[in-house]
Amino acid sequence: MKLELIEGPLLIRPFRDDDASALYEAVRESISEVSPWLPWCHQNYSIEESREFIGSREIASQGGEWYSFGIFETDGGRFLGGVGINFVNRVHQMANLGYWVRTSASGRGVATAATRMAARFGFEQLGLQRIEIVAAVDNIPSQRVAEKADARREGVLRNRLLIRGESLDAVLFSLVPEDLN
Repeated sequence: MKLELIEGPLLIRPFRDDDASALYEAVRESISEVSPWLPWCHQNYSIEESREFIGSREIASQGGEWYSFGIFETDGGRFLGGVGINFVNRVHQMANLGYWVRTSASGRGVATAATRMAARFGFEQLGLQRIEIVAAVDNIPSQRVAEKADARREGVLRNRLLIRGESLDAVLFSLVPEDLN
């Protein structure tokens, strides 16, 4: 299975131990933009949390239900964010896809390109037939990424996300293999 994918100026690949400092720096830079939507990103986020996250990725991927990738510039290797496929359902050959991009790299199409790369990985290498992207109804930037990645908006799901103990409605988007052609 090919876990390192390059497309134009971007590389997505599994996290490595030596990515912890770059991940920490990117999270700290992006707390105000990312924390409302991703509970792991919080004001007291520490380098230890970056190390723990990276250390847990190999074990998570061994079960075939969770694939986490760092997003990097191919030129220079700067860490830009993360993208992943998770909650893989082998009965129905579907999964969720999530993403985040550091504040200084937002607005450049990074999340959209990484989303399409990860989706292609899911379809071509994992044999998925459907990938879902779920974004809180107020998370407009994430919804724009899904739309630009050619995901189809399917509807609003009531109380779909639980963020910091609060139930939030979310917009469901889907990708199927034909969407990437």
